[in-house]
Amino acid sequence: MRTTVATLHAELVRYGLVAWTAGNVSGRIPGEDLFVIKPSGVSYDELTPENMVVCDLDGNLVEGDHAPSSDTAAHAYVYRHLPEVGGVVHTHSTYASAWAARGEPIPCVLTAMADEFGGEIPVGPFALIGDDSIGQGIVATLAGHRSPAVLMQNHGVFTIGKDPKAAVKAAVMCEDVARTVHVARQLGEPLPIKPEYVDRLYDRYQNVYGQRSPR
Repeated sequence: MRTTVATLHAELVRYGLVAWTAGNVSGRIPGEDLFVIKPSGVSYDELTPENMVVCDLDGNLVEGDHAPSSDTAAHAYVYRHLPEVGGVVHTHSTYASAWAARGEPIPCVLTAMADEFGGEIPVGPFALIGDDSIGQGIVATLAGHRSPAVLMQNHGVFTIGKDPKAAVKAAVMCEDVARTVHVARQLGEPLPIKPEYVDRLYDRYQNVYGQRSPR
């Protein structure tokens, strides 16, 4: 998991989702009440499996030579309350964070949004960094949504997934649709997709799309 999490941080850089040392990826260790997360304030160029840190589900450092990310308490809260989640990602990606700065959800006006998010990307409450307030906002907001992404007001993006790679994918797709919908609004009012079509698109993408193991 150290190797997986360290490698996935490079994807945040590759897709332009982070600047300097902001942002982080974490991954739950299967079968353990532990997760791996990025160390605080360490350059992306310097991240290695060896300097990833291991924390328990209360956010306490268990193993590692560095202090964990300042968002560790938020990640820990998500893992404690959403046992199906195996990965969490946080970014300040430009377009998605611009929607967060306005406290505005991204409306579901693209088939790609219906596929990945099953509807709009919701906005969570403003919360200060340092304790589990952000985690509380993430869990409460996503409780009524199929979306694996939430825009935390005045802050940025948090995404969840069955594993860290899925959470990174959600972060990449969140920024992609945030940019496209922003551009669409400069041209006029985007057209909404009917809820029944959103449901059909989501079901197809989640259950049919891609390579499936033969049954």
